[in-house]
Amino acid sequence: MPLTVKVRADSKFPIDRKRLRAVLRSAWRKFGFDGDATVSVAVVGTRKMAELHQRYLGKKGATDVLAFPQHGSGGDEYGFVTPGEAEFQLGDIVLCYPLIVDQAVEGDILIDDRVEELALHGLEHLLGAEE
Repeated sequence: MPLTVKVRADSKFPIDRKRLRAVLRSAWRKFGFDGDATVSVAVVGTRKMAELHQRYLGKKGATDVLAFPQHGSGGDEYGFVTPGEAEFQLGDIVLCYPLIVDQAVEGDILIDDRVEELALHGLEHLLGAEE
């Protein structure tokens, strides 16, 4: 499998893991990549997301998605992914489940649709897309 997607989510944050993996793998191929790589996706609560947002971006409050590239201009900037694995480590995508639920309700869409949108947005950032 060219893209390995590692998902970490507490049971209180129910997401369709199979769908998430399939969407990210499909995007990986669509973007023209075929090499082996790994991306980590963590689904967290508001408090954890606010902590990460403050610590790494210096911004207060939670946000819906953060992306931490393993290899940026400064190399291993954040150090979340364990080094030494055979595959290329893209980095980490962090999703805030409570904010996703709020956005899904506001937009009258399924929660997993919003998870998909934000995970794809995070993947684009890991691949070098600017805001």
